[in-house]
Amino acid sequence: MATDTIVLPGDTISSDVLPTSSSSSQSLRLGPGLRLVPPSTITSAVAGSLRVDQKKNAIWVENNGGRYIPQPNDLIIATVHHSSTDVYHCSITPHTQFAQLPQLAFEGATKKTRPQLNSGSLIYARVLSASKHLDPEIVCYNPSTGKSEGMGELKGGMVFDVSLGMARRLLLAKQREDGGIAVLEEIAEKLAFEIAVGRNGKVWVKSAGVKETLLVGKAMQETDTQGLGIDEQVKLVKKLLRQL
Repeated sequence: MATDTIVLPGDTISSDVLPTSSSSSQSLRLGPGLRLVPPSTITSAVAGSLRVDQKKNAIWVENNGGRYIPQPNDLIIATVHHSSTDVYHCSITPHTQFAQLPQLAFEGATKKTRPQLNSGSLIYARVLSASKHLDPEIVCYNPSTGKSEGMGELKGGMVFDVSLGMARRLLLAKQREDGGIAVLEEIAEKLAFEIAVGRNGKVWVKSAGVKETLLVGKAMQETDTQGLGIDEQVKLVKKLLRQL
């Protein structure tokens, strides 16, 4: 991780701060908070810290507050609002237009085997496409492999709200080393639970019972809102486990 520069909406991103990929064949990846203005101008869509990942050749704006803006490849948690012919219309956030989820956009789905989702159903999905002028399209499989890879309907459990920055940190492969997050790792040593993290600030948790599920959610939210460091997270988990 490298650059940490403050940007405002509409700021043009200088080529000097763009990541330099170690592989000339690796495309630049624009993450949340940035917009490409053809042919080659990159501007900020939100205020926040400009962050760069040289290894992934990626750049994005870190913004804990504000509104989530759907970006291609983002993993999100959405709620089915209603359905029409061949499409589920899903809510990603209260302020964004409904995302379209084709009813066959599931691993191995056919007209006979496709999931039957109802209004209120929770899904874990990937943003396939998004722009200012079109409704986002989401799918419940990895377009590269055709496999669900954990995406699909989320049954049972509870959904917790976290900041957008916290959601990004929870999605890191190395949460402790790269994101300063140890809370889930610490809980997992004592409790079994399932989790799905949405880049839109939604986290789904399912454990053996309601108390255990609430413990995981509370630990995440307190870590987020109080800005706890690693040692403080360890102490928090121990305290919550004693209260269980």
